[in-house]
Amino acid sequence: MIPLQRNVLLTPGPATTTDTVKWAQVVPDICPREEHFGNLMDEVSLELTKLVADPLEYATVLFCGSGTAAVEAIISSVTGPDDTLLIVNNGAYGKRMCEIAAAYGLQTVEFRSAPQLPLDMTSLEQCIRSSERPITKLAVVHHETTTGLLNDIEAIGRLCGNEIDMIVDAMSSFAAVPIRMKEMNIRYLAASSNKCLQSTAGISFAVADKSRLDSPPPRRASNYYLNLHAQYSYFLLHRQMRFTPPVQTMYALKQAIDELKREGMTERYARYVKCWDILIAGLNRLGLSFIGSEEGHSKMVTSIIEPDLPGYDFYELHDFLFSNGFTIYPGKIKELSTFRIANIGDISCKDIEELLTLLGHYFNRLHGRGVTNDD
Repeated sequence: MIPLQRNVLLTPGPATTTDTVKWAQVVPDICPREEHFGNLMDEVSLELTKLVADPLEYATVLFCGSGTAAVEAIISSVTGPDDTLLIVNNGAYGKRMCEIAAAYGLQTVEFRSAPQLPLDMTSLEQCIRSSERPITKLAVVHHETTTGLLNDIEAIGRLCGNEIDMIVDAMSSFAAVPIRMKEMNIRYLAASSNKCLQSTAGISFAVADKSRLDSPPPRRASNYYLNLHAQYSYFLLHRQMRFTPPVQTMYALKQAIDELKREGMTERYARYVKCWDILIAGLNRLGLSFIGSEEGHSKMVTSIIEPDLPGYDFYELHDFLFSNGFTIYPGKIKELSTFRIANIGDISCKDIEELLTLLGHYFNRLHGRGVTNDD
């Protein structure tokens, strides 16, 4: 296997992949309507389901598209005219769910919370109880990568009980932070191939309670490509997606799942946490602060407050790091100037240590002595 140039993506996704995942895409051309490829998609769907639920009770529905495609497919397919959808908005991706619901004209209640603070469960419960129309669906982002906040979906599931179907955007937590859908009372979950699964971008998926998938949809279809029930039913009958799937990307995802099984999900998250510990210690040495606190933090994405230094420019910092093989992300909080560093994907503690060395070089060059805790 020829080694490929390695770029370290310290972004919330896509994430750095192994060479074996990249090379898994180099396969003979195959028509996706062939039985062999249908069997591959069936195996991938089964393995994804097993990561979070019992395949006898839950099923995975594959889509070609970014993670937002799966979120939109769920929200637009399962929320009917008699439903009221409560959306927890405590970051950019909760806000995105509100925008999706608005685009489909859904009846919604928005629960707003600061992106750097754990949710106030008492206030959320009061919001549910005080709604003029009964809340029938609740949507929440598990790992809000605006700040790295990890929402307590288990506690939210207890609030939902049997009366409210919980929808979880687990885009940046799936395959790292343990999730058990039935025990946490999750009816629908959205995720994608290119984050903690450590595969290439292009596949999103919904894991859903089979009893909900087998029931008639709650409304006349207002979507087409992203129709969750139609996609599920068609695959059951034909072992095919309704429309052309990303063939090579599916092979990469199969390889990534195999590598996850070898590493172990618990071990993968432990590796991410160890990288985060090194990152935070290094940021402290540089005098840089991050949004939030260790409590409730995912330890996978960190939103860092930009330093108030003459001559500092995020894009200059980005380009300096990029020229040295590292990619970081701009921030998502309008009220604060921040940038984000993620430590998911095929990265090691050595990668984080090299990043911190580069950050030190950048700030030393910026003002001749670096940032210290005394600045």
